Amino acid sequence: MLRLVDPFIAWGYPSLKMVKKLIYKRGFAKINGARIPIDNNEMIEQHLGRFNIVCVEDLIHEIYTVGPHFKEANSFLYYFKLNNPRGGFRKKANHFVEGGDFGNREEYINKLVNKMC
Repeated sequence: MLRLVDPFIAWGYPSLKMVKKLIYKRGFAKINGARIPIDNNEMIEQHLGRFNIVCVEDLIHEIYTVGPHFKEANSFLYYFKLNNPRGGFRKKANHFVEGGDFGNREEYINKLVNKMC
């Protein structure tokens, strides 16, 4: 399935710092289908407390380490809405290893996401 969408997405391995930045800056909760900003720990504790996730740091740890309750933590988060990268894309039609933008960026995904936040 990844080969089908390969020419349309960029992926990689973000650092803990980048995951933390994304969740604090662009993190929203999906509660009853609504997109609600994560503004306090009580909301997280109310919905994910039974999985021992009681604060934003626990949520970040569960997402980054792909812990035993990753599915519940991931489904609690709303998808991130990012902007186009500052400075634009280099070449959307080519793979990253050919000087383009799509494909596996490994640790270089941090640069791209940083330009998009």
